[in-house]
Parts: sequence; structure tokens; C-alpha cells
Amino acid sequence: MAEAHQAVAFQFTITPEGIDLQLSYQALNQIYLSGVRSWKKRVSRLRNRVIKGVYPASPSSWLFVVIAILATMYMRSDPSMGLITKIQQHLPLRYTETQEPLYTMLSVLVFSTLLWLSLILALRFCLKLLLSYHQWMFEQHGRVSNTTKVWVTLLRLLSSRKPLLYSYQTSLPILPVPAIKETLSRYLESVRPLLTDPGYKRMTELANQFESNLGNRLQRYLKLKALWATNYVSDWWEEYIYLRSRGPIMVNSNYYGMDFLYVTPTALQAARAGNTITALLLYRRKRALVCWLCSISIKINKIYLKKNKKNTNNKSQCERMFNTTRTPGVETDVLQHWQDSEFVAVYHKGRFFRLWVYTAGRLLSPREIEHQIQRILDDPSPPQPGEEKLGALTAGDRVPWSQMRKQYFSSGINKRSLDSIERAAFFVTLDDEEQGMRGEDPAGNLDRYAKSILHGKCYDRWFDKSFSIVIYKNGKSGLNAEHSWADAPTVAHLWEFTLATDAFQLGYSEDGHCKGEVDRSLPLPQRLVWDIPSEAQVCSSLAVAQALADDVDCHVFPFRDFGKGRIKKLKISPDAFIQISLQLAYYRDRGGFCLTYEASMTRLFREGRTETVRSCSNESCAFVKALEDGEEAEQCRHLFRLASERHQNLYRMAMTGAGIDRHLFCLYVVSKYLGVDSPFLKEVLSEPWRLSTSQTPVQQMELFDLKNYPDFISLGGGFGPVADDGYGVSYIIVGEDMINFHVSSKYSCSQTVSKASVTFMFGCDIGHFVQ
Repeated sequence: MAEAHQAVAFQFTITPEGIDLQLSYQALNQIYLSGVRSWKKRVSRLRNRVIKGVYPASPSSWLFVVIAILATMYMRSDPSMGLITKIQQHLPLRYTETQEPLYTMLSVLVFSTLLWLSLILALRFCLKLLLSYHQWMFEQHGRVSNTTKVWVTLLRLLSSRKPLLYSYQTSLPILPVPAIKETLSRYLESVRPLLTDPGYKRMTELANQFESNLGNRLQRYLKLKALWATNYVSDWWEEYIYLRSRGPIMVNSNYYGMDFLYVTPTALQAARAGNTITALLLYRRKRALVCWLCSISIKINKIYLKKNKKNTNNKSQCERMFNTTRTPGVETDVLQHWQDSEFVAVYHKGRFFRLWVYTAGRLLSPREIEHQIQRILDDPSPPQPGEEKLGALTAGDRVPWSQMRKQYFSSGINKRSLDSIERAAFFVTLDDEEQGMRGEDPAGNLDRYAKSILHGKCYDRWFDKSFSIVIYKNGKSGLNAEHSWADAPTVAHLWEFTLATDAFQLGYSEDGHCKGEVDRSLPLPQRLVWDIPSEAQVCSSLAVAQALADDVDCHVFPFRDFGKGRIKKLKISPDAFIQISLQLAYYRDRGGFCLTYEASMTRLFREGRTETVRSCSNESCAFVKALEDGEEAEQCRHLFRLASERHQNLYRMAMTGAGIDRHLFCLYVVSKYLGVDSPFLKEVLSEPWRLSTSQTPVQQMELFDLKNYPDFISLGGGFGPVADDGYGVSYIIVGEDMINFHVSSKYSCSQTVSKASVTFMFGCDIGHFVQ
């Protein structure tokens, strides 16, 4: 009752003398401050929209154009060549001779505005042409052509203003549709080392038959889509690869990010949650209001171009980072996004809570959030019937979850509680277990830590949320992300900021608590209420998810013998070095080669997402065979460099829109819409990726001082295996001397063992190349 009393701004009583009003000035002041904060946020958003909309010009340039036109008019010169007079004649207003100067001024403003907008469109077109130039990526390090030097100069001139988060979206070039002949040629080259001579001949015949008959017809439809859509791949990729998948997204699609390897900033679960939640909300605020992600000016020079390829890339995936949920459907899921939520959803020991993280428009301090989290941890109430394992619905097959949602969650208290989870900024799990590299078996515990973040108990995560944060009992943390809304680099950027802000900016007191004061009058976190009449479907979904989780074999391997520092001294790409090492590891493990997937970004284009780099090439296979056959060291080194250069070229081609797999995928989608079958496309799209790999890039090394704080090393993250008889390999290159690997496979396949496969990766033979 005391809390309810304080929430009332005024009271009144009726007496014989009249009405006695008792105003609470503190409450009214908080209401006033809340309104001020709200309007500041609206003004800031409007300002950012204007700045983004006129980029690469500035709003102040409009005033310059107006003054210039007025100055020329004052000098009795008409720069509009009569257009200002025509505009004045066609104004839908009547005026007298005495008012003519005023209406002339109005005509000048109209003409100046139209001229200014035309200049913006022209600058934007020029910038798009400049950003379409990608030849600099194919030039050797230290050898910059004159064309690239001129391009750098022009790009500096046009992008001298500081960009905001989405400033470049309208200036980014459209992803081109490759020529079908070139795609088929590159495809045949990529599968040559995987096929026997008769098999390669058959595939060549299928490709030639496809090109001469159906291929050109499908290509015309695809080019038509490219003219109409901002990206001919992304919407179909999101829908058919992610949202239309009817199997569990847990393990199969969702991926994870891990905490620091050697350090846990605090052992207090509530305190770690307080700082982590605060850091995430600070990221959201900076992203939304001041566009922190791209607020630095562009530095285009030959070193920057070679080392940092994300300066002008696509940022559209950031839009759905927070307040987003994947909702199930019978045929396809839907991504739902809401405006900024002022609460997060929290799960602890089978109970769901809604935790408000703002009060009167003010973000709670880390200490206040810790206080609220501790209230949840201290709450002794048991789960309601059907509540504890409700999250298993998001871990199982999608169709049963869709039917369950429609039947039991479309109205009443269940809908209100589900809305609280789905509309939340993100999901938080307060795990009752301890995880991390600890105890007498640090390597084994690290593997269990990875599995825990990937799937947990299959019911204590909400896998439909854009991302979920896991805070363990001993203060360790982790992240589980849904894949359809964005790719790993976007989430990695968020997670890097969160870890760095938590450890180095917010910090903790000496006793491990968050810093700041506590308003103990804050209302209790709201317990969500459910009415689940049947738990049968929950149990069924849990059984499916549990079988999938039990089959996953995860191994995390911090490699510290050498890192990119020694690799780069040999003038070899670290990514190429690792990919060739993976080919060697797979060959030693399985006695052959396989179709290999490496994810590459296409964010140099508007709404770009990913492309596949087919890392298993003729050159890499030649090197592996030479090394295994005991060829001379010099010959092996020569083949290794050829394989490295080939891989780098494949990666650049994928980044610049000349990949293979997205083009073939879209051709296949068109064929399905037309109702025609293609034996070639059907076979290509059914080929298994037994080795699926991805590098998690460290994008903000400036946030981590590894020289003074060498133990604050990020473990990166990983994902589940793509093929039942294959491996999923994620790796992160940390600093100069460390590479972290995350390897996954399935226990049900006797030929794959995650831990054993790593021993083949950096054996003594491959180590010779970094001596």
C-alpha cells in the first residue's frame, strides 16, 4: 500500500470548508522529468532521421544554398534561368504588388530547396558509383594502383562528414546478379576435387544442359527482381532458409557467445546481471539516439582498406536487435519487432518475471537492477502448473508450437504474459548452475559451458527472442541468439560492447556489487501468470529438444602456441591459414575432402547478409595431399602459398557479389515459383556441408586492453553442426597470440568426434609454416 500511495501525484478530501488538494510535488516533478526525457528522445530521433536522410550533405547546407541564391538574385542575376519566376506564377496564392517581394522570397526558397534536394540525389548517386568499385580488394598489399588512389581521394571528399548508423543505406550499391555462365563455371571448379572423373563429367553435362535450357529463363526473372528489390537475395534467404524451417531452431539455427575465458568480474549472480543488463540497454540507447556504432569519421586509406572492410557496410540488421521475437506459424514463422520496450523478461527456477528497467523515463542504475534481480532470486514461490518447462515450446518443432500458441495463447492471461516476453527488450535467464573453465577438469567444464549456452535444459531459454542473456550462479555469463534477424558479426559487436562496458566502464565495488545507489521503493518485479490446461505438447516438444541437445558434442579449444602475429609475418592471411588447416584436419580425420562452407559477409551492398566461400579448392587439396605424401618442404610451402592466395581470392569474390551459392539458391527459388524442376539445381542444393565454418571477427579491439589486462580474453562463440555426419567449426582470432576454436558434431555419428578432430588441426607438420 505504501508503494501505491507514493504512485499517486495528489490527494483530495472534501470538508465542510471545501475541497482540500494535497499535491505531491516530488511525484509531479518526476512526471515532468519523464516528459522532458521522452521529448528529448523524440527530438533526437527526428534529428537523426533528418541527418541520415540528407547524407552525404548536411542540413546546414540547405541554408548555404538559399543564401547563395539570394545573393545572386540581389546582384540582379537569375541562376534559375527563369524557374523562380515560373514558380512564383504558379504559386496557389494571390498577392498584391506590395507583397511581391515576399512571394519572390518564397519562390526562391522553393527553388533553393528543389536545387538542394537535386544536389543530394546527385551526390548520393556519385557515392553509390564510388562504393561499387571493389578492385582495391584484389590488389596486393602495399601495391595500390593509381585508379584506387583516385578513388580514395574522391571517396574522402564525398564522405568527409561523420556518418550516422544508417547514413550509407541509400548510397550502398545493389547486389549484382552474376552472369549465369560465370556462376556455373565457378561451381564446377569448386566441386572438381570432390568428384571422380565420371562424376565430374556428369555434373558438367548437367550444368551445360541447365545453362542452355532453363537457366537463362530463370536468370531473366532474377534480374527483374534485382531491378525491383533492394537486394535480390536477402528476403528469400531469410524466409526460406530460416523462417520456413519447421524443425527446432535450438542447436540447428541459434548460436551462442561466451564470457571471458580466464576472468569472471564478479561472483555475484545478481550483480553480474545488473551490469550486463545495463550495458545492453546503454548499447540500445547509443544505437538509437546518437548512432554510436558509426559515429566516427571514415578513414579511407590503403591500410584501413586492407584491414577494415566494415566502414561503409550495410547496417540494416541492427534495426531488429532489440524488442524482436520470432513467432511460430504453420508454414512459416514471422519476425515481429516493437518500439523500445522499458522492461526485460526474466526466467528463474521455472518462474517468468517482467522486470521494469526504467522508472519515470530514467534507466535504473546497475545497483538498482541488481537489487531487483536479487528480489527475483530470493522469491521462494514455486512455478505455476505448466510454467516451469513452458520454454520448451520454443525449442521443439515449429508447427506444434504454432498450434499450441493459437489454441492457448491467443487471449486472456496467457496472451498477456506471452506478450510480456515477446515484447521485452530481450530475455534473461538466471541459471541455477555454475559454469566456466574451472575445477579439476577445466577443458571438460569449458565444453559443458558451451553446451549449456547453446541449449541449456531445453526449457530455461526463450529461443524465439532475438537474443537471450544467461547469467550463471557463479557470475559467469553467455548469450544465445536467434539467427533469422541478423548474422553473427552484428551480435558479436553487441556482445563485445557488453563485456567491455561491464568490466571496464561500469565495474564493481570491492565486495562484488554493482556501483550506484538504490531506490528501495521500486515496485517488485511482476510475476507473469499462466493458465496451462494441458502440458502434453510441452512435454512432447521437450522430448524432441532433449534428444537433439543430448546428441550435440561440443568442444572449445583455446589455441595459444601461436596466433595471427606469427602468421602475418609470413605475409599469409590468418583466415586462409586456418581454413587450409581445417582441410588438413578433416583429411586426417576422415581420409578425404568434403564440401566446405565458410560464411562471408556481403554488407558492402544494401541489405547484404552472407555468401558462401567454398574453402575446399583444387589448390588446398593439392597442398594437403603433398603434405600427407611426404613431399619436400619447399614444394609444400609453395603449394601452401598458392592455396592461401586462392582462398583469399575466393573470399574477395564472395564479398564483392561474385559468389556461387546465393545465386544458385535464388535460381532454385524462381524454379519453384515457376513450377519447373531442374535436376542440376536439385542436386546442387541437396549437397551436404559436412564442414561448416565461420570466423567471429573481433571488431572493437580498442575496447579491450590485452596488454595491461591479458586475462580479459573473449572466448567468442559457436554453433551446432549443419550435417548429421559433419562438423561445425567457429573460431575467433584474439590479439596476436591466440585463436579460440569451437567445434561441434553429433554423438550419433561414429565418424565424428569434436575433441579428437582438433588434434589434427595444428599438428607438427603445419607448425613448420609459422617457424
